[in-house]
Amino acid sequence: MPIRKYKPTSPGRRFGTVLDFQDLTAKKPEKSLLEPKRRTGGRNNHGHTTTRFRGGGHKRRYRKIDFKRDKDGVPARVVSIEYDPNRSARIALLHYADGEKRYILAPLGLRVGDPVQSGKGAEPKVGNCLELADIPIGLMVHNVELEPGRGGRMARSAGTGIQFSAREGKVSVLILPSGEQRRVHVRCRATIGQIGNIDHRLVSYGKAGRRRWLGRRSHVRGVAQNPECHPMGGGEGRSGGGRHPCSPTGLLAKGFKTRSRRKPSNRFILRRRK
Repeated sequence: MPIRKYKPTSPGRRFGTVLDFQDLTAKKPEKSLLEPKRRTGGRNNHGHTTTRFRGGGHKRRYRKIDFKRDKDGVPARVVSIEYDPNRSARIALLHYADGEKRYILAPLGLRVGDPVQSGKGAEPKVGNCLELADIPIGLMVHNVELEPGRGGRMARSAGTGIQFSAREGKVSVLILPSGEQRRVHVRCRATIGQIGNIDHRLVSYGKAGRRRWLGRRSHVRGVAQNPECHPMGGGEGRSGGGRHPCSPTGLLAKGFKTRSRRKPSNRFILRRRK
């Protein structure tokens, strides 16, 4: 999908680029699959900020995505490829033979009119969802479950895909985009193919305002704040902070491992990304 450049009519337009959206086939979403999306502004139920630099942005409606792909044995047809403001990937609208409609993540190469199926007996082709026990070794998969029946958790953003490298007994080995090798039960489901919209990471926003439209506020450096707001703040004139980089609560930001040593999922990781 080509990337279109703006004419440099202003400093913000000079370096901004945008996707041309030629892959989209529908302008309006399916109303029956929409629901309101509540925005928190980075605050919890007490009103305290738990995630900094969040707020504002354009109003959105959530598209209900079928991450479980549990409608087995019922053939479906791709009706449209649509834009989703809540994620970097495109979504595909499926019309099942029994009349039900569902959204799924649109993989690379899926076109309008293509047949899609899930469950036992489905062919291992792009868009079909099967258990890892039924997927040939070596294929690229996405929307992979971590626990059987819980729905896809891994490889859901634009351009991502997981390499299915090995299978032994009840365990399958996956190579994640980060290079991490992970063991997953063979009864976990995955969808064949790589997520589409692979040029998403090449888009240049060009100005801070486009990030504000997405609900991202400006990130303030710690050394530029007051000492009561950040441990690295204060000082006469410009200072380097006087200590190692850290968060507002004093947690070290560079090189300090925050992952728990006794995390239960450690036993499923064969090789870490680092």
